[in-house]
Amino acid sequence: MSGVYYAASHSNIKSPAGGRKVERNLLFLAALYLLAGIMALYLGESGSRVIIAVAAGLTVAAAFLLVHVYWKASGFKGDHYLFPVTAMLISTGLVFLFRLDPYYGMRQFIWILAGLGTLVFTSRVLLDLRFLGDYKYIYALLGLIALILPIFFGKEQGGAKSWLDFGFFQLQPSEFVKILLVLFLAGYLAENRAVLAAGARSLGGISLPGLPEWAPLVIMWGVSLLLLVFQRDLGAALIYFSTFLAMVYAATARIFYVLFGLGLFIAGSSASYLLFDHVRARVLIWLNPWPYIDNIGYQITQSLFAIGSGGIFGAGLGQGYPGYIPLVHSDFIFPAICEELGLLGGAGIIILFMMLIFRGIKIALRVRDEFLALVAIGLTSLLGLQAFIIIAGVTRLLPLTGVTLPYVSYGGSSLVANFILLGLLLNISHEADDSL
Repeated sequence: MSGVYYAASHSNIKSPAGGRKVERNLLFLAALYLLAGIMALYLGESGSRVIIAVAAGLTVAAAFLLVHVYWKASGFKGDHYLFPVTAMLISTGLVFLFRLDPYYGMRQFIWILAGLGTLVFTSRVLLDLRFLGDYKYIYALLGLIALILPIFFGKEQGGAKSWLDFGFFQLQPSEFVKILLVLFLAGYLAENRAVLAAGARSLGGISLPGLPEWAPLVIMWGVSLLLLVFQRDLGAALIYFSTFLAMVYAATARIFYVLFGLGLFIAGSSASYLLFDHVRARVLIWLNPWPYIDNIGYQITQSLFAIGSGGIFGAGLGQGYPGYIPLVHSDFIFPAICEELGLLGGAGIIILFMMLIFRGIKIALRVRDEFLALVAIGLTSLLGLQAFIIIAGVTRLLPLTGVTLPYVSYGGSSLVANFILLGLLLNISHEADDSL
């Protein structure tokens, strides 16, 4: 029996008393943190810019608390820590976006309100997710359509053609397809877990599933990656692939699938290196960016300068020079945080993501339904992998992939999709009554 399902079936952890009081107290701290950051940013200043920023901070803080009040009034039993931790990440991102460019700060403020509305809608309409396991092939079809559209009608940015331009806003379908992929994989793996884990035939002493079991899974995965390659959105492709492996391992507990997948990843990475100029450039500056500091290596070297100059405690909010980093408001917001809040601030962001991952895994272990357990582990993997990939990229641990830092970077599609992800995790924890 797979690790996730076994733990979910034998867990006897009890939920403590206290209702949503813990969530309320933590949200008050998040609200104070947000308002303190806004006020520190504009300390000694006056004018309409200050009023707008403070009003945005107050509105977001009030919106956090209103969501809590609604959940408490409706008897919602979702996890009490996920939302406050997310609120801390959102607050950090909003403060830094106002610091970097008030234009992006205001746009992010609007997207946060839209995302909170989406979160409430998700927690209300999709409270019981078990029925979603019956529509896995519909998710596959919708996901493929969403990935095909940018190939013909998309707008290219940063070497990737993955955006649909609607004039007053842009949409990145791959952000939402990630969730559809998790639902498809969870439904398929829950239905075929026994065969995939035990195998139907033996090849060289290794038990493998038959063609009818693994073919639809691999075809869906392969077509998704192929479409992302045509879009040249290799960051999303890496997240898809890693999530695929995480969910297959969670469902089967077989290391063979992971090793085989890593072999496919190495082959695919090598092919991408040979096929795409911008992939070769990113590998080149990952290995040694300093000879290219005046051109293709400028962005990553400025990121490293910013992180290094921050030291342990940082230069102070508003005292750094993050404007030298291209796309600092989206892909490279983490170096800006490290420059002005230091190693402690950067570590704090990483710890918050670790807390989200811990709570997500705990939810997966607590829920009794196999499909829901796989959805929880898939959504948690998505969140953790995206955070790891972008932080590793801007610190030169991995080549740059052009993904955003969840809940922190500017980006409407990413923010709304991650609010949906949060809502689904909270609904699963409501099912498990996981309020530890």
